Amino acid sequence: DAEMLGTPDPELAATMGFSGFGKKARTFDLEAMFEQTRRTAVERSRKVLEAREREKEDQTEKEFRIPCTDSSVSASSATGPGSTLTGREAVCNEGEDDSNEALSGPSMQSQSSAKGPTEDTDDDDDDDDEEFIGPPLPPGFKDSDDDNDNDDTEEEDNNPVKKIPDSHEITLQHGTKTVSALGLDPSGARLITGGYDYDVKFWDFAGMDASLQAFRSLQPCECHQIKSLQYSSTGDVILVVSGNSQAKVLDRDGFPVMECIKGDQYIVDMTNTKGHTAMLNSGCWHPKIKEEFLTCSNDGTVRTWDVNNEKKHKSIFKPRSVQGKRVIPTTCTYSRDGKLIAAGCQDGSIQIWDRNMSVHTKFHCRQAHASGSDTSCLTFSYDGTVLASRGGDDTLKIWDIRQFKKPLNSAEGLPSFFPMTDCCFSPDDKILVTGTSVKKGGGSGKLFFFYRETFQKLYEIEVTDASVVRCLWHPKLNQIMVGTGNGLAKVYYDPVKSQRGAKLCVVKTKRKERQAETLTQDYIITPHALPMFREPRQRSTRKQLEKDRLDPMKSHKPEPPVAGAGRGGRVGTHGVTLSSYIVKNIALDKTDDSNPREAILRHAKEAEENPYWVAPAYAK
Repeated sequence: DAEMLGTPDPELAATMGFSGFGKKARTFDLEAMFEQTRRTAVERSRKVLEAREREKEDQTEKEFRIPCTDSSVSASSATGPGSTLTGREAVCNEGEDDSNEALSGPSMQSQSSAKGPTEDTDDDDDDDDEEFIGPPLPPGFKDSDDDNDNDDTEEEDNNPVKKIPDSHEITLQHGTKTVSALGLDPSGARLITGGYDYDVKFWDFAGMDASLQAFRSLQPCECHQIKSLQYSSTGDVILVVSGNSQAKVLDRDGFPVMECIKGDQYIVDMTNTKGHTAMLNSGCWHPKIKEEFLTCSNDGTVRTWDVNNEKKHKSIFKPRSVQGKRVIPTTCTYSRDGKLIAAGCQDGSIQIWDRNMSVHTKFHCRQAHASGSDTSCLTFSYDGTVLASRGGDDTLKIWDIRQFKKPLNSAEGLPSFFPMTDCCFSPDDKILVTGTSVKKGGGSGKLFFFYRETFQKLYEIEVTDASVVRCLWHPKLNQIMVGTGNGLAKVYYDPVKSQRGAKLCVVKTKRKERQAETLTQDYIITPHALPMFREPRQRSTRKQLEKDRLDPMKSHKPEPPVAGAGRGGRVGTHGVTLSSYIVKNIALDKTDDSNPREAILRHAKEAEENPYWVAPAYAK
């Protein structure tokens, strides 16, 4: 048995199907790698030579030898400092090379030899033979092409500004009030926007045409401003956090899935209430567990929830100030692996708990931002080592949570008037993005891009003449979504660097509204009616429709009644109570009271000439 556990018998292994156990771990021999690289270069130069031989067969041997030695020397010298072979020796060595090819070191594919070693797989030992199918390339062709590509990518690496996709933009009109929430599903097919006008709008990039209309608009939380919207990690449900105390979960089409329970506000100890008892501030999904989400509220707690259990929170975290008093969390987030929960609080602290241990914080920074200011956003970098925080004290800071005493870098002078001003990392994790707020008529709101390592300002985009609140850089689409203070959601993209998203809908032309061929008035078919009652059979409806279009009476669309409270400058219909009816009639009373004397003496003359009520009574 021991023997079997240690090294499996090859026959047994083959029959049981775990032959992989017997393989030894592969050792990487650098010298062998260099040798292999040199060989593939020599092999390439040989192919080039053969091509030239065919072209120049008619030339003399003397004329042929000079280019032969030159080109092979250049090829072998290009492979690196490890090889010092002359061209002729290289050609002589080819015989041995071919025989050793299968044995030496991990194989390097010839194309990648110029770019450096690729990641090696277990089964590509004999790939070299497959590389050279087809006629040989013209001399110097592949090399020059590779070099150009390398230069381009090097230039992009050195200049991160080139990676910012902002050459084109589209504007989605959400409404007139601040767009305070943005969410994109993981695949990048749908965008949702929420605002201070209580509306949540759904935009489908693949289904939209160039008129850029939302396909659905709803008010999931009646009259509460939308604070945050986010698709879950699978993209099938949406978390809606609004100004009330109950977070909602909707499905992809906006139908409610669950609503968190409201806690009992008369209980002092928040651990014993089943849900939040005050306004919510923020919320987000767990990055790995698709049923779990997180909310934080003005009741001074951060709670995690399960979509399948709306009756009670899963766990509760209570941030505390230095004196141990309750402090309000204004933003919360999970780390990228979902093991940590971070909250930014009103006393300026950032507190981080282990998700499974809710009592004591794991990391804690007391004076991260100015006390009394709302930290509006916390976000972890994609590699999970760094936390960025956007403060209400007009700063953006970046922290290593393992050394949480002072920030790695910080940027000042970034005004923020909103409790949800965002910051986010670029998909390659090298750039940090945030927006700035402006007062009305005080210039334009901007989107700032900072280099993560040095925090030098790389770039800025002037978005619009209002504050920039939300920003979101989607890693799959490589497009930047921005929500502004004047009701716009802008999408920045680059036709080359970006995928799908906004590129899908700008190419579609606006669909013309076709007048439906409907009957102008209902045609009643009565087959057995007497001839005098029978309606004439209708011919075409289009001509009649065109006539009706020209008639201002027929083509006037009546204003629809306003349901509920008034909106858009129109007063709502009066209620059913008597008092509201009387109030309405008082407002409709058109008598002119501007001159009271005239109003009183209006009937004096008539009464004098033709007395009826007063004078006859006293005549006798």
